Amino acid sequence: MSYATRSLSTQHLRGPSGSSSTSSQSPALVARIEEKKGELQHLQELRDLSASVATQMEALERKLSTLSEGTEATDDEPIAIAAVMSNWHNVLRAINMASGHVMLTASSAASLAGPSGAGDESAEPLPQTLVRIPTEHAPTLQAQAEAAEAAVAAAATADDDDETTSNP
Repeated sequence: MSYATRSLSTQHLRGPSGSSSTSSQSPALVARIEEKKGELQHLQELRDLSASVATQMEALERKLSTLSEGTEATDDEPIAIAAVMSNWHNVLRAINMASGHVMLTASSAASLAGPSGAGDESAEPLPQTLVRIPTEHAPTLQAQAEAAEAAVAAAATADDDDETTSNP
């Protein structure tokens, strides 16, 4: 098999020589070309870094889906990690709602407390309370705690008295 040869003109393939083309271009155009080359290099680096971040995010997404689905379950009970991870978005949503909505300032908190004139005048906003602890049983619990502390103190005193009577 033989190939047909064509004669090509060398001027058409080469184009103008390199030295004549740079001398015919203006310095502003050369500077602009160099600037665009730099931008291209930065964009290529950005593309590579973005691809790396996307790969890492996909790996993180796979790991989180494994955690939220759970890897092992026995006797139809979900794993604690899976239960926490499946509810985590609700926790974040609650935190976001609390921080984004009603913000009390120290001055409005002071006005709610009454004209006591405590002298504490900071203008920092206070977040809305997220957790409400019922206090209806607080007096009973406090009395039980005080009774337990008194019993411990009485036992400690009795031990001290026993030691002093046994060692004359």
